Amino acid sequence: MPHRNLGTQNPVHTIVTTDDLTAYCNKWAQDEFITVDTEFLRETTYYPKLCLIQVSGTVDAALIDPMAPGIDLSPFFDLMANEKVVKVFHAAKQDFEILYLLAGALPKPVMDTQIAAMVCGFGDQVGYEAIVRKLAGGSIDKSSQFTDWSRRPLTQKQLAYAIADVTYLRIVYQKLKELLDKNGREAWLIAELKNLTEPSTYRADPEQSWRRIKARIQNRKQQAVLMSVAAWREREAQNRDVPRGRVLKDEAVAEIAIQIPQSAQDVNELRLVSRGTGNSNTGAAILKAVADGLARDPDTVPFNKGRPDEMSASAQSAAEILKLALKIICEAQGIAPKLVASASDIEALAMDDNADVPATKGWQREVFGNLALDLKHGRACITMDKGKAVIRHM
Repeated sequence: MPHRNLGTQNPVHTIVTTDDLTAYCNKWAQDEFITVDTEFLRETTYYPKLCLIQVSGTVDAALIDPMAPGIDLSPFFDLMANEKVVKVFHAAKQDFEILYLLAGALPKPVMDTQIAAMVCGFGDQVGYEAIVRKLAGGSIDKSSQFTDWSRRPLTQKQLAYAIADVTYLRIVYQKLKELLDKNGREAWLIAELKNLTEPSTYRADPEQSWRRIKARIQNRKQQAVLMSVAAWREREAQNRDVPRGRVLKDEAVAEIAIQIPQSAQDVNELRLVSRGTGNSNTGAAILKAVADGLARDPDTVPFNKGRPDEMSASAQSAAEILKLALKIICEAQGIAPKLVASASDIEALAMDDNADVPATKGWQREVFGNLALDLKHGRACITMDKGKAVIRHM
């Protein structure tokens, strides 16, 4: 069956009324699965602005215009909660973020074809265009991907691109499901979907926002300031509904944490903060956040002295061996290395057999973790066999 014209429906039906949305959702509720995608803007806001929803059932595909005057998205949110229908997304995290923001709940049950493709050996974070080409034999014109989806009317090119995303996704889902049934890795996929479908993943907690910032923190005092300033910035961005970088760049937050300014002049002398900030309301807010951080009980400040840049020479050597082992194992198993262990996971495992990382738990331990510990303690080795690197137990 040829698939190349799946994304060229003409005309593409766009739902702009609640009655029409209800009728379509009633039809989609009869399907075993539906494919879903969203288009949104967030370049100038903290919270993403939903501009378009694409849905395809086994037969009917349509676009939902959430910006249409008077439309109520409740029928769509009810469909997302219907546990009889599998909701299929590709790279779902940003879609889930906006759906959780609007509905206060996540779709269920779900399938993320990007994660499924990684489980099936298609590489780390395989792109949608590539997976469509490989599994559906089709192609998608991505030139409309970064257009302004808030403008009305949408162009025919935008409509064709939007509908193609979900019509091709039907075939991608079915092909991946066949592969998962064949290789017996559905349990792996379910384990990987757990974090994606956890509501806490999408709750923007200002008190945890420091975790996204890379800073060369040397002590608990700096760490406390980092936590306090990052939390202030996050709340300010939320209240003003602007990107957090519009308040302060990550690098500026890190510089404040390291330099710990105590006065308006200190703020003005910071390299990464705009000139004159120290004499503004923002400067006063920064100084208050710094003071709040310094007043914090040091015993409540998490600080990890065992950073990767402090690894011993033996741990660094072990990490290099484990990185090679991960590559060998994942090539042999046909699975994306990122699902098994990240570089920081491997460094943690090189320093500590009981590191709290995915590689020491669940299916990742079976695939890599146990063997990694055998390599680390000399119970296995990497050798060459007919020009190919292999791992052998001693």
